[in-house]
Amino acid sequence: MTSSLPQTTASQLKGVALPPLENGDRLTRPEFERRYNAMPNVRKAELIEGVVYMASPLRFTPHAEPHGDLIGWLWTYKIATPEVRMGIEPTMRLDIDNEPQPDGVLLISQSSGGQATLSDDSYLEGAAELVVEVAASSAAIDLGDKKRAYRRSGVQEYIVWQVYDQKIDWFQLQDGDYVSLVPDKQGVIHSKVFPGLWLNVEAMLQGDMRSVLAVLQTGIDSTEHQTFVQQLEDLRLKAIQAGDRPQ
Repeated sequence: MTSSLPQTTASQLKGVALPPLENGDRLTRPEFERRYNAMPNVRKAELIEGVVYMASPLRFTPHAEPHGDLIGWLWTYKIATPEVRMGIEPTMRLDIDNEPQPDGVLLISQSSGGQATLSDDSYLEGAAELVVEVAASSAAIDLGDKKRAYRRSGVQEYIVWQVYDQKIDWFQLQDGDYVSLVPDKQGVIHSKVFPGLWLNVEAMLQGDMRSVLAVLQTGIDSTEHQTFVQQLEDLRLKAIQAGDRPQ
């Protein structure tokens, strides 16, 4: 990642060797960004509640494959829903102690009322509406400090796939706390923030993506999704009329 430093700070750093990032370092977000920026060989590092976490090499079955399935599901929803954006492992600047890189995000465009913004250097600032994490070895972090940071920062929905436990938790922010969304009688969870985003939990756990996408398509074809798409478009047009620049 890259980071734009204030001019005074950059001049102070000329000729100064920065310490490398290490697991367990306790840093503020600006210092975390400076060290991360100085280590282009590091693919992924996160700052969670002021502590640095650096990813180990990722195995295919417990992480890469389920990650791909989740992203395929989110991408299919995104292309059917104008004004909704999706990203893989974006840096998300939350506060002075938290700069995670979630496995995936789904967000509403700012021009249609979304809560996250894009910085001048094209990083997410603030919380995406929905965040997903694949938790194999990272389950304790994803369901502990990271969950608390997302809750406090206003992530509206948070999905954690616990691969080894064969479990998918879907939390929604209600009255300042996360509550679990429960599957219906067909085993399908319905997003409250993104109408039509439906998940057949058992099919996803089994890697049955045909069934996952069939259920998602039913959600996309629903009246609630069509209404949502129209609402987002109306908000976008109002923003244009008001002279706001869409992002």
